[in-house]
Parts: sequence; C-alpha cells; structure tokens
Amino acid sequence: MKPIKALFLNTSLKKSSESSNTQALADEVLAILSKEQAEIETIRLADYNISLGISPDMGDGDEWPKIFEKVKEADILIIGTPIWLGEKSSLATLAIERLYGSSSETNEKGQSIFYNKVGGVVVTGNEDGAKHAAGSILYGLSHIGFVIPPNVDTYWVGEAGPGPSYMEGEGEENSFTKQHVEMLAYNTLHLARIFKENPIPAEGNVQE
Repeated sequence: MKPIKALFLNTSLKKSSESSNTQALADEVLAILSKEQAEIETIRLADYNISLGISPDMGDGDEWPKIFEKVKEADILIIGTPIWLGEKSSLATLAIERLYGSSSETNEKGQSIFYNKVGGVVVTGNEDGAKHAAGSILYGLSHIGFVIPPNVDTYWVGEAGPGPSYMEGEGEENSFTKQHVEMLAYNTLHLARIFKENPIPAEGNVQE
C-alpha cells in the first residue's frame, strides 16, 4: 500500500521556541499515526509570515504557498488550535481562509484539490468552546472538499474557568481525551487508506 502522509498544522500563537499544549495533545495522535507507518510532519504557523487574504499567493513575502505545497502532498490534514474566549485561534481562522483561497484548484479529474484528503482537529484550552471550535474547523474543511470521518475531534479544556492547561493538569491521563486521540488517529488513517486505493469517483463533483 502507498504510504499515507499526515500533516499537522499547529495554530498556536506561540512560536516553536515555546512549549505548546496543542502540540502536546497532537503528539499523542501523531505517535499513533507514526506507529502505523504514516509519514508525519508538523508545521507551527506562528513561525511563518502568512499574509491575510484568500488568494493562493498574496506576494510581498507571503510564506503560505510553501505550506500549501505540504497540504497538497498530504492525505491527512489535522488542524490544532488553542481556545481564546471560546473561539479557535486567529491563526486557525487564517489557515481556513487561506485553504479556502485555493479551493478552486482541481486535481487531475477536475475535482477540488482537497478531494480524497481526510481532515481532523485537535483543541486545547482551560475553558469551554472545544466543540464550537472543532465544529467550525471541521465544517470549513468539509465545505472545501475534505472528508471528515466520525469522531475526529480530540480536545482537553479542563474545568470551566481558568485552570490547569493540558500539560499542567490531568489532561494527559483523561480517559475521554485519550479515547478520542485513538479515534482521531485511526479513523483518519482508515479512511485515508481507502481513498488511496479507491478515490472518490468524479461523477457529479467535477468543478466547472
């Protein structure tokens, strides 16, 4: 079977020099994918100069195009976000906007460039909003052509109100979060493998 490529976009507002709770939770998912022989890569969006806009390349030093090349190569795309005031991060919104800006691109069959790619989401924080943030990201991915398997949102938000973050509290041992880590990893992997050998037929979904 052809190798599966999984790409994780970490939309934390912290650069790679700082620890990230979102990365810590995502690493649990990526460890399973790696164990199952998937090729994995992580990109911390805060490390890049990504311009505002919905064009594939905004020019003037915009580094999104090099990230998008990685997206096109990936079979699985997982977006990770912290929660701020119950919402996904500004970088998560920016990532969805920039992906949307390339949704008119097509594959060799004339389908959206995102067809036969599988999406998932990782959310961390210490307040509520996990399902809202996950739903927003997963809908955005689905709308532009990604396929969303069941149960591909894993999250840790702790108790309501300010409190310990994922790495500081009981997040790493939480049974519900751990169960969803496994479902996210295996369900994206299973579907990506199916599409690798049996891609979605072009009938009825070719872009004009």
